[in-house]
Amino acid sequence: MQNFRNYYDILGVGKTSSEEEIKRAYRRLARKYHPDLNQGDKKAEDKFKDVNEAYEVLSDPAKRQKYDQFGQYWKQGGFQGGGAGPRPGSAPGRTWTPDFERPGYNSDVDFSQFNDFQEFVDQLLGKFRTDGRAPDPAANVGYRPPNAQTRTAPPPRRDSEALLELPLERAYVGGRERIRLEDGRSLEVNMPAGVLSGQKIRLKGQGPAGGDLYLKIILQAHSFFTLDGSDIRCQLPISPSESVLGVQVEVPTLGGIVKLTIPPGVKSGQQLRLAGKGFPKDSRTNGDQYVEIQIVVPKNPTNRERELYEQLLQVQSFNPREHFTKI
Repeated sequence: MQNFRNYYDILGVGKTSSEEEIKRAYRRLARKYHPDLNQGDKKAEDKFKDVNEAYEVLSDPAKRQKYDQFGQYWKQGGFQGGGAGPRPGSAPGRTWTPDFERPGYNSDVDFSQFNDFQEFVDQLLGKFRTDGRAPDPAANVGYRPPNAQTRTAPPPRRDSEALLELPLERAYVGGRERIRLEDGRSLEVNMPAGVLSGQKIRLKGQGPAGGDLYLKIILQAHSFFTLDGSDIRCQLPISPSESVLGVQVEVPTLGGIVKLTIPPGVKSGQQLRLAGKGFPKDSRTNGDQYVEIQIVVPKNPTNRERELYEQLLQVQSFNPREHFTKI
């Protein structure tokens, strides 16, 4: 049997509280522990269920009266009043009138002293013997009618975990993703934009025996972009003439192609920032994209290009080794 749940303590009210006071306490706690405001918080979810269970009983005058009278045993059939019935464990056809229903017996029983219903029955049977009444030969805890079927307990509810590998572009935009589990099931997952490696997505009730399934995100490596927290880093190759003169070039981002102005005289290894073009931080803001300049020389220049480079070499005033004369 479940451990005793004190519904007054759960709602934070007293036994003499009015219906209005109980309702106010329920509304306050329901807002505080509502799943929509505590996503992924298992303790808040369990607390929300407890609050609703307590309010369901204490807001109903009839249920509250039985709960106040019988405590944790208010749902037991033998405690809800009304005459004699079959004695627990007794032979078929016999009736049992418990002591608390016999004339002259004090019915003010403190049920909270018993750990469960069976303990109450065992003590009650012991009371029959000490009172001099003959014990019922069929009244034993293990009595079971012939051909009675044994009820098999359901398998235990447990949580499980599965890996979900995503391309960087899919994690950037989010949205619906269809996955196939090891047991053959196919599920559609609604992913938020900007999920990162190591984060988990909870699928309630999709684990074994009704448990929860947690999808652990693994982001695949990208050939051009590197993820650094919420920032994106990449390398951009440019020609020597582009680095000298400065130009406007097109740069890939996860959100599409954008134009970037290369300043004149840019150096190889220098980084330029594209503000807000990185990975999503939240639903409104993104990180930045950092573009590292890589000056690349042609491996097989044409004859005309070689001619122009030779002319440039004759007229250029720039000496990249000028500082060597000071060594």
